[in-house]
Amino acid sequence: MDSIIHQSLDGDWKVAIIHDGDLAALASPVTCNELDAMAASCVGSKVLNGKVPGNFELELLKTGYIKDPFYGKNMLDMFQYEDCHVFYGCKFNYIPVEGTSPELIFAGIDTLSDIYLNGVKIASTDNMYLIHRIPAAALKHGENDLLVHLKPVCIESRKNKVSAGHFHLRYNYECLRLRKAPSMFGWDITPRLVSAGLYRSVGIYNRPKESFRQIYLMTAGVDLYRNTAEVEFFFEIDVGNIPIHGYSIQISGKCGNAEFSHADRLWFTSGKLKFTVENAKFWWPKGYGKPNLYDITVKLLKDDKTVETFSTRFGIRTVKLIRTGTTDAFFNGDFHFEVNNKRIFILGTNWVPVDSYHSRDISRIPEIMKLLDDIGCNTVRCWGGNIYEDPLFFNTCDEMGILVWQDFAMACGIYPIDGEFMKVLRDETIEVVRSLRQHPCIALWAGDNECDQFIHDDPYGRNPNFNRLTREVLPDVLAVEDPTRSYIPSSPYFDEEGAKLPQAYLAENHLWGPRDYYKSKFYKDSFSHFASEIGYHGCVSVESMKKFLSPDKLWPWHDNDEWNLHAASPEPELKGPYVYRIELMAKQIRELFGQIPDNLDDFVLASQISQAEAKKFFVELFRTSQWKRTGLIWWNLIDGWPQFSDAVADYYYVRKLAYFYLKQSQAPFLLAFTEPYEWYINLTAVNNSPGPVEFSYKVTDYDTKKEVLFGKGHCNEAESFQVDRMRYSQGEKKIYLIEWQAENLSGQNHYLAGNPPFEFVHYAAFVRDIYGQWINAALRSQS
Repeated sequence: MDSIIHQSLDGDWKVAIIHDGDLAALASPVTCNELDAMAASCVGSKVLNGKVPGNFELELLKTGYIKDPFYGKNMLDMFQYEDCHVFYGCKFNYIPVEGTSPELIFAGIDTLSDIYLNGVKIASTDNMYLIHRIPAAALKHGENDLLVHLKPVCIESRKNKVSAGHFHLRYNYECLRLRKAPSMFGWDITPRLVSAGLYRSVGIYNRPKESFRQIYLMTAGVDLYRNTAEVEFFFEIDVGNIPIHGYSIQISGKCGNAEFSHADRLWFTSGKLKFTVENAKFWWPKGYGKPNLYDITVKLLKDDKTVETFSTRFGIRTVKLIRTGTTDAFFNGDFHFEVNNKRIFILGTNWVPVDSYHSRDISRIPEIMKLLDDIGCNTVRCWGGNIYEDPLFFNTCDEMGILVWQDFAMACGIYPIDGEFMKVLRDETIEVVRSLRQHPCIALWAGDNECDQFIHDDPYGRNPNFNRLTREVLPDVLAVEDPTRSYIPSSPYFDEEGAKLPQAYLAENHLWGPRDYYKSKFYKDSFSHFASEIGYHGCVSVESMKKFLSPDKLWPWHDNDEWNLHAASPEPELKGPYVYRIELMAKQIRELFGQIPDNLDDFVLASQISQAEAKKFFVELFRTSQWKRTGLIWWNLIDGWPQFSDAVADYYYVRKLAYFYLKQSQAPFLLAFTEPYEWYINLTAVNNSPGPVEFSYKVTDYDTKKEVLFGKGHCNEAESFQVDRMRYSQGEKKIYLIEWQAENLSGQNHYLAGNPPFEFVHYAAFVRDIYGQWINAALRSQS
């Protein structure tokens, strides 16, 4: 159930920062008034006027104590705050509501905290991912004093037990037991900005004596022919020790002119109602129908009088994953999704942290969702190194028909599997699943990101299936809390058969590999049915660089500490696991054009072309072999801070050339060439639009302007087939323009034929000629 707040405590708070060594000599404050006393007795502490939701560094920035961590090398200055205690305090008036019990609601605490109400400790928290609901009987009528003490996780984590069999990435060992987003400690896509704060809303919920504890509406089955659905409604209520007789429950739903209602007498405080919805309006993913949502009202009645009401939304749909663990070179395997018993070809992107300071996430989500919709994705994968995203994200996905693959919050590590950590994860997972399961957008639960892969690849021959977290804890929770959705223990997932084979034989895979020429054997000849990660580097525009790099660090690209810091290595000495990324970007340019430009403007353009052609190829490779291949989730849509990366839009929302190429390649109807085979290249039609398409087409040699193919075709829904073919020798280097017309649509594409190196000047002239508006958008500061 969503968190309900009756009285918001967002807004002005005091924020105090003090180093661990300084606080050790003082009495830790427990009220707001004591914050000022602490500041007066310690020169090194700071008390600021701040905001909730917030992160303490943003308050330091606003008051001028620090420089922008996103600029130049300023991120390194933030290391000095990793030992700091942070205090958030506020005073507020409260008027008790008769017949209720107040609870303090913290929608996001980062991370280890003690909470004091009127000078009395009422709770401690140790999990960034959860909504914390804290009984607040100590609330007084009138003025109240609330103080939250956030402890330095880098210090406190040293108390946790780490063993030789555990593993994490170089900068992330704190996260083996600490339930905080691992990306905040430094990742190849995020800086090391450990942070602390109350990053989501704070408020008071006045819980009635008679209230709902759980509400979950499930689709047990659909009949598209009869427009009916079988629905199950699970509920749990709290009425204290009052006898249950006389209570009843009522549920009603409305979606346009479609309505349903059901009511029943209660015999226990929990139960399940089953009923049929007639004239059902189904929820469909984008491109397959409307994402219809019912407005749901649930009422708890006592002697026919309403005592509590709860509202939510419901999408009538079934979703399942049909899969095998492995495949072979003949694609004798499977990994595909079905919604309402219809196969869905997945065109998705990975959703990573949208800001390094998570209190700013909610302000960025609406604009990012516009990009997601515009580029033609029907799916996002919420990557396991992040937080669980704000409710606004899931609500928007529900409304837009975007399927969500949700990783649980573990990534790239070998985590503890002792009883203590298993309990932590079990309790966390129950809360996470209950908070998200009502969203029809969620299609799949995945146990983690790449933990199976790290176990499989470690030098001691361990089998990933020993991981009790993802083989016992998570599926046991899901079996009782959400039996409606499919689950895989890891991405990629090594089952018992897969653990004995090279990773290439997995039906679902992360296709990173050597990251060489994007049409190399690794990519072109992969026989994975589904790629849930695949990416390629692309440089940001010069105008964007000027916003985060010092003027003397804009060029050259090599031996440049600021480029490396924004790539995102937290080590200025040009060492560490992520310093390869800038050189990789340059090498990918050289792979395509045979040389690396000697000036910044051409470097940026060449890199953006390289990325655009690569991601276009990845999408078209999978689409033109539909259903042998069933989808891909490319890496990634947008950066969470200013950097050089695989993202197709930078932190400032400026779209790279790859964004526009992907939008074109992800259109519901597409014509594209497949790679040369036996002296021919085949023109293939792909139709993921609702209904068949009658179309005409022509293919033109860009240099000679000669039409080399033309004709008409018919493509059924969910079909991919060869329309035409053309003799071709791989010794030729050509650019072919592909254009088509249909009754209600028109489109174009292009094909870069031949083998590298290609002539940069020639391609740059082509892209400016054909895609001039895209280039202008990609290379300027405003999209």
